[in-house]
Amino acid sequence: MTIPEALKNRAKNLEAYYQAHYSPLAPLAAQCFLNTMETTVKQSEDGGYFVITGDIPAMWLRDSAAQVRPYVKYAGEDGRLQEILEGIIARQAKMVCVDPYANAFNESANGAGAGYEDETLENAHVWERKYEVDSLCAPLYLGYYYWKETGIDRIFTEEFHEMIREIVHTFTVEQDHRNSPYFFRRYNCVKTDTLPCKGKGRPVNVTGMTWSGFRPSDDTCCFGYLIPSNMMAVKALGFGAEICRECYGDEALAKECGELAEEIRDGIETYGVVEHPKYGKIYAYETDGFGNHILMDDANSPSLLAMPYLGYCDKDDAVYRNTRRFLLSEDNPYYYEGSLAKGMGSPHTPAGFVWHIGITMQALTSDDREEILQCLDMLAKTHAGTNYMHESFDPSAPEEFTRPWFAWANTLFAELLDRLMEEGFFA
Repeated sequence: MTIPEALKNRAKNLEAYYQAHYSPLAPLAAQCFLNTMETTVKQSEDGGYFVITGDIPAMWLRDSAAQVRPYVKYAGEDGRLQEILEGIIARQAKMVCVDPYANAFNESANGAGAGYEDETLENAHVWERKYEVDSLCAPLYLGYYYWKETGIDRIFTEEFHEMIREIVHTFTVEQDHRNSPYFFRRYNCVKTDTLPCKGKGRPVNVTGMTWSGFRPSDDTCCFGYLIPSNMMAVKALGFGAEICRECYGDEALAKECGELAEEIRDGIETYGVVEHPKYGKIYAYETDGFGNHILMDDANSPSLLAMPYLGYCDKDDAVYRNTRRFLLSEDNPYYYEGSLAKGMGSPHTPAGFVWHIGITMQALTSDDREEILQCLDMLAKTHAGTNYMHESFDPSAPEEFTRPWFAWANTLFAELLDRLMEEGFFA
């Protein structure tokens, strides 16, 4: 992929800035910033654009949107970058319209897949059909940010309009999962790769929230209302309402988006807040609406930790602050400490392993200079000499890591470096 000039120039500036102010990160700055564009974006035979996650040759809606998000603010005066980002936005809209329940897609209708025996509705375009609420949020985030940053509204095609309709319809159906057509069973796999109860998931109460089969990690939800993804849905539907009103003149769909967002928010605040004996009111990670819940977080985003980054609440929101203290403590069952790093991991990766995305998100959601510096120090010490971020790693022996080529981790890290430079953090 030919790198747009705006990105090449920014990469050089990043490298120079960190060489001058925080030299341990200088070798990582440019190559992590460019990693998505250099290694995972390709132009398809039909002239469109396709984004792989890195070491898996499929396009995840969530991952691809997150991978290119840091590039959006440099697209205003770079026609080549506009072409690429607009192609990705168009591809995402097409994917959702093909199957709103799928999380990852093939470059063409080639029937490729993850290599498992799955029982679900099949489609040759689909790599994997694990229904994840955040997969439908991601295209709205990316399209909205692109519009607001560049002022370009030509991305809002009829197919994008249809995508919004599909998202609203799917979220509405999944407010009462008993009415859902979706099912997913995977055979000869680990338990977290398939839905229980004959592929329908465990029973849930009607709460106003929208049901999710799987987490951002692609692991199955224990309880069907995944709070971070519902929080993301509230914000995404707000974006959809504004787009429908201002760009399509579709007041009816805008109203549907707004009302659905409020129902989901009410469900979160009614069923998703738990009184913790040590931390006070905190958000649960998942609930079923019957009084059962899980108190934890997963480093994959959307996470509870990421909510200010994703716009659901402010960093100083009282319940978020309480939740954050819980998440970054040993009371979170997926928070780990080692001799070189500490932070959130995931049930998706080995016990005790910390995620670079989690440490980066901790810094992105902090206003505490010392905490941010501590995160930067941990990131500088744990890339195992590769000058790239990884999925997860042993915080005492970072040469033990998963996924050496994980572009999302690289570009999120680069987004942190870019933001700190823009804010004059080291000035």
